[in-house]
Amino acid sequence: MALDTPTRERIESLLGQHDVVLFMKGTRQQPMCGFSAAAINTLNDVIPTYHTVNVLEDPEIREGIKEFGQWPTIPQLYVKGELVGGSDIIRQMYTSGELYTLFGAPAPDRTPPEITITEKAAEAIRGGMANAQGMALHLEIGPDHSAGFQLAPAGDHDIVTVASGIEVHFDPGSAARAKGIVIDWVSTVQGEGLSLKFPGAVEIGALSVQELKAKLDAGDVVLVDTRPAQSRAMVAPIDGARILENEGYEALAQLPKDTPIAFICNVGASSRAAAERFAAHGFTQVFNVEGGMDAWMREVGA
Repeated sequence: MALDTPTRERIESLLGQHDVVLFMKGTRQQPMCGFSAAAINTLNDVIPTYHTVNVLEDPEIREGIKEFGQWPTIPQLYVKGELVGGSDIIRQMYTSGELYTLFGAPAPDRTPPEITITEKAAEAIRGGMANAQGMALHLEIGPDHSAGFQLAPAGDHDIVTVASGIEVHFDPGSAARAKGIVIDWVSTVQGEGLSLKFPGAVEIGALSVQELKAKLDAGDVVLVDTRPAQSRAMVAPIDGARILENEGYEALAQLPKDTPIAFICNVGASSRAAAERFAAHGFTQVFNVEGGMDAWMREVGA
């Protein structure tokens, strides 16, 4: 479709007002797709401020920006009026160091981090990689200490460290945040899996739903519901719970670090991951509600 003049002028005005503009789905605080979230996490590691445009709120801009730069997908990064590219190109420039150069930022520290992988975790990783010829184990740790493993080809600019005989590949930001971590294999009521512990992070306390109710009745805990909107529509949040999806990590992270804070999801898995992020950020009284809302509805009631 042809780009109409009013939309072109609006885009040109945005690019003229801001040196760095990311056209994305959602906002910097709440990206609404994985590619936009990846772009945000990458840019946050390199520059402190930039302008974002939520194309979901502006259908003309959403379609017009694709025609403007002849780039078919969202997100799109523009610097000083010039198209840089989408999420993949942003990522490639980040790992190579080109993104730092583009913004005049100091080059990242590429020192491989010292990490620990327990024997149980190492055994599980080796088993998982047994049939993954040609693949490398990548660990990405976001600015909010969210972490994810994936098997993917090794990159030319990966930062690589070895622990317990296992190579782990990092991007620059993840490598810096990985210093001193312990990767373990844990068993919980939700199942088994890899777990990361950051230096200085407190242990996550386990709360039964009965213990949670007692703390809520006494006003002794802040409860955070980590479930997505679809789950909350099926089972309403507990009265007084704060909604992670609505408030975002940044807002909740402004609470005093000694605030007792409990996390709840459907069964206790994703809430534990959220609890680990807050523990990594220095919160000293962090709890996960075992069994989640399923247990709450079964044992406590609405």
